[in-house]
Amino acid sequence: MNEPNEPAELDLPVEGGALRVLRFGGGPRIALAAHGITGSGMSFRALARGLPDEWSLFAPDLRGRGGSAATPGPYGLDRHALDLCRLARDLGDGSPVALTGHSMGAYAALLAAVRRPALFDRLLLVDGGLPLPVPPGADPDAVLDATLGPALARLGRTYGTDAAYVDFFRAHPALGPHWNADIEAYVRYDVTGPLGARRSKVREEAVRHDGRDLLTSDGLFAARLTELRVPALLLRAPLGLLGQEPPMLPASVVRRWTDGPTGLPAELIEGSNHYTILLGTAAATVAERFVGLGG
Repeated sequence: MNEPNEPAELDLPVEGGALRVLRFGGGPRIALAAHGITGSGMSFRALARGLPDEWSLFAPDLRGRGGSAATPGPYGLDRHALDLCRLARDLGDGSPVALTGHSMGAYAALLAAVRRPALFDRLLLVDGGLPLPVPPGADPDAVLDATLGPALARLGRTYGTDAAYVDFFRAHPALGPHWNADIEAYVRYDVTGPLGARRSKVREEAVRHDGRDLLTSDGLFAARLTELRVPALLLRAPLGLLGQEPPMLPASVVRRWTDGPTGLPAELIEGSNHYTILLGTAAATVAERFVGLGG
């Protein structure tokens, strides 16, 4: 298995600029991973550690996040999918790569896999990728505020020290009870700004643009799921963004896309929530399923 060393940081070209990409591992087998709506490539630190030594996992900071915060828009899931396709083409150098995405990143990964299936030999969706039910006429920004909660609230705040920023995350009900070195590395990677006014690297405008796109594109995601031809698996958490029920993916939605002989294969990762499925002990299982999905 890969050692838990800190990743190498690369700047790789995409349309209109470059993305900061974290490389975990040094093997020739290439994997590509897309993070969630307020996350970064550091979300995959624990998963990367569970991959075989011959693998390298490349985890970009998507536009508007992490080291890619200054990369210009447009934002949106289709833009992120195009970026993933560009990275897969360049990194794969003629060979298909393994693709995974968590939360919002699962939707971008789905779009990429359908757009350019020859670039990918598998698709692992982690607690995302299925159309989300939104009440008719609902304001997407209000839905974002209600669902993302602390993750969105932090973007408009400043913190006196890095320790204060870490303490904010320690108070998060889905993270604090499960605190570990991977969560702390994820949090510390996200902080920037001068002492006395430390803040998240994530641009709120990118989050809101992508969130509106996600919440108003259920028909698009449904169509793409029916068009998917890359071997795929959905891993889902029983607990949601606040570490309690309901889960990110409602049971009724999961049944719609997994039941029947042609349904999407899926597995419930017991004991995990929306974040700890990647940032907790469950990450070892996610890595195992990712490797095994290739047959």
